[in-house]
Amino acid sequence: MFDIAIVGGGPAGLTAAIYSARYGLKTVIFETFDPVSQLSLAGRIENYPGFEGSGIELLDRMKQQALKAGAESRVEKIERIVRKEGHFLLIGENEYEAKTVIIATGGKHREAGIEGENRFIGKGVSYCATCDGSLFRGRRVIVYGSGKEALSDAIYLHDLGCSVKLISRSPLRAEKALVEELRKRGIEVIQNANLRKIEGKDRAERVVVFLRDRKEELIVDVDGVFIAIGMRPATEIVATLGVERDSLGYIKVDREQRTNVDGIFAAGDCCSNPLKQVVTACGDGAVAAYSAYRYLREKFGEV
Repeated sequence: MFDIAIVGGGPAGLTAAIYSARYGLKTVIFETFDPVSQLSLAGRIENYPGFEGSGIELLDRMKQQALKAGAESRVEKIERIVRKEGHFLLIGENEYEAKTVIIATGGKHREAGIEGENRFIGKGVSYCATCDGSLFRGRRVIVYGSGKEALSDAIYLHDLGCSVKLISRSPLRAEKALVEELRKRGIEVIQNANLRKIEGKDRAERVVVFLRDRKEELIVDVDGVFIAIGMRPATEIVATLGVERDSLGYIKVDREQRTNVDGIFAAGDCCSNPLKQVVTACGDGAVAAYSAYRYLREKFGEV
């Protein structure tokens, strides 16, 4: 019987494990490679206070710190969580019991399925302008997408000093004010276009764009490609528990990272928070662990 079971080995889950283990709670983290933590895909981290390096290096440091604090780790995919006589049963290859659960399953940026996309991840291809934009100051980038996220990324990259083109598969799908901000900055928009291929030797160097209206291809030289077509939260695991989610599938939490189900907490990118960053995920994890600790004290007394 664990006091806290944490499902997800990204920055939110690992931070929760550090805090809960330091509270003296019997803690287990369940890691899985589906979905892989988005942090592990970051070739360079420069906006996490006190750290510069690769995402996988930061994850490893967090994990070692959690283990040192006393948390246990299992590489096992939890398929289902059910209530059992006042606590929870976590079912994967094996079965585990826990008094509380923190869901920190994160999410996965939607891939565009473009030829060369996977090859150049971390080598010019990014899914997070806020994370990687500063690496492309003064360089040529394209943003691929049609909605609010794509327009916001294009504006952000332009304001950083990038030369930006927005490639949109359809007419722009964002509020008028955002479109106006795009136009004020003179950001070139190519609409009704599909990104077909990303090419280069060791890094992304150019893209092939198909212009549907003209039925011809356009070659664009680039240093970076930002794909902004949304994110899928990995929250199916809570569906049968009655945990509330929003229309996009993100788990609804209050300011203490509590869900509507007693004993179930959530943290990080699987939650309906406004900023998907390592630093905010860590904050969520710390708050979730503290909330779970207080819940255990109130319900079970000394833990």
